[in-house]
Amino acid sequence: MRVNDTVTASARRAQIVTAAIDTIAELGYGNASFARIAKRAGISSTRLISYHFDDKAELVRAVVGAVLGEAADYMGKRMRVAGGTRTEAMATYIESNLEFIAGHPTAIRAVIEIAANARTEDGTPLVRPGDVDDPVARLATMFREGQEAGEFRVFDPVVMAVTLRAAIDAAASRPGLDPHAYASELVALFTRAVRKDQP
Repeated sequence: MRVNDTVTASARRAQIVTAAIDTIAELGYGNASFARIAKRAGISSTRLISYHFDDKAELVRAVVGAVLGEAADYMGKRMRVAGGTRTEAMATYIESNLEFIAGHPTAIRAVIEIAANARTEDGTPLVRPGDVDDPVARLATMFREGQEAGEFRVFDPVVMAVTLRAAIDAAASRPGLDPHAYASELVALFTRAVRKDQP
């Protein structure tokens, strides 16, 4: 395959993924057929989707991967310039994540819709934590490192990670929420929850 062919194929895949995000966010996972996605993408046939994606499951995984990848890139840039303490890193994680959610409402709606409704015939979620970079695992590692450095108190890192992730994800279902005020409250709350001087 020539370089131009690869670039064209990548651009077409990205176009289909974007159309799928918009379609799923607007119509829901169950109503996001290849025909509707093709129409939104401005392509003439669903065969073009099938050429790039084996089935809807592969397309859905590509959608989630694209959104989470963009979020990780956005947050990663902020995290790299964050302060040196684990508490400052946690604060930057919360703030940058909520900024991303507020700035990408359509993409976030699509991911929420997929998480809630995209299932195989036996009821297994189409996208499982192992299929993508699991944010809970990443957070648990950050909490563990904070404990090992003597900065955080003793607690279960996975429980704390699940709790923080749930608090951040809750913002996605409340579009009118002020992301900066919410982030400020979460930073204060979780700073108190993890600090070592707690009884």
